Amino acid sequence: MSIPDFQTIMLPLLKIAGDGKEYSVRDAGDSIADFFCLSEEERKKLLPSGQQEVFRNRVGWNIIHLLKAKQRTCFQI
Repeated sequence: MSIPDFQTIMLPLLKIAGDGKEYSVRDAGDSIADFFCLSEEERKKLLPSGQQEVFRNRVGWNIIHLLKAKQRTCFQI
């Protein structure tokens, strides 16, 4: 399996976020990596900058987008 793209990571992350438990970013990323059966090589692949892992970067950006979406939610019932 290849490293999932940003959009593919979103649904498993939403499921983790919705289970009522509290997770660290690292634990959430590990759970999602396990879900996608990523190899150690895939988990450790670096961005072209060589500064961060591709998968962790994608999980991080997903978390940022979810947090921003939560702040903008203004539904009233």
